[in-house]
Amino acid sequence: MSTTRQIVCGSCGRINRLPAERAAQSARCGACHQPMFTAHPIEVDEEAFSRHVASSDIPVLVDVWAPWCGPCRTMAPMFERAAQQLEPNVRLLKLNSDNAPALSSRLNISGIPTLLLMRGGREIARHSGTMDARSIVAWTESNLTRS
Repeated sequence: MSTTRQIVCGSCGRINRLPAERAAQSARCGACHQPMFTAHPIEVDEEAFSRHVASSDIPVLVDVWAPWCGPCRTMAPMFERAAQQLEPNVRLLKLNSDNAPALSSRLNISGIPTLLLMRGGREIARHSGTMDARSIVAWTESNLTRS
């Protein structure tokens, strides 16, 4: 019997079951037929954030940011480059803290940019401040290995 992984589509938000032996990089959503992974972070609202964190069998790396934040704008292309290296093993999300103040409060975000690494619906690591792409990848992989 084949085991499956649940992965949330970045385009339509539907939960897809992907056989473990199938390459996730080339997978398409069963509902909208869009690629499951595009090597780009996904902009999410509170609902999409919750769906990805609660329903995905792969780890989720979240960049909590705001458009007025200079360091956030500086780190954005670095987070984009990190997606090219981390997907499809990690889903990268961008959460605008201005558009989701209640969620930011629940997550205890006290400064931005903040990276949250989540697995199985819970936070396993956090980093506040900017990082370059190489550091984002190394930090993510290191924390995934430890948890």
